[in-house]
Amino acid sequence: MYVRNAMSTVVLTIGPAHTLRQAARLMSARRIGAAVVLDTDTSGLGILTERDILNSLGAGEDPDRETAQAHTTSDVVFAAPGWTLDEAATAMVHGGFRHLIVLDGQEPEPVGIVSVRDIIRCWSRVPEQSPAPERERVDAVPA
Repeated sequence: MYVRNAMSTVVLTIGPAHTLRQAARLMSARRIGAAVVLDTDTSGLGILTERDILNSLGAGEDPDRETAQAHTTSDVVFAAPGWTLDEAATAMVHGGFRHLIVLDGQEPEPVGIVSVRDIIRCWSRVPEQSPAPERERVDAVPA
């Protein structure tokens, strides 16, 4: 089985100036655990996860003042749709993270995100509780 079979094609893209509260609201509304942070000034992709937000809150930081940019992981490991789920799981274990942004070839736009939950769902062959749409891209308005 491959990443293309497991990945979610619902990709939330936010800007680096979004506050953590804005990011959390968008992620919560879509029931997802990570957002791709697109910095158009550097043309770079990063990822902001629920854990990043939780760590900031746990440190007593103000979610209305803290920006996604300050908490984004920018040294991201990207997966390809043709990776096996074993390859994706190995990358996650070695890197100590739970999400991979999926890029298809040289395209700068993410085609999906695969999470540990997605991989487990495929390996266990248990259907999702609420299936994701066939193909959807969600872009938040830049903050």
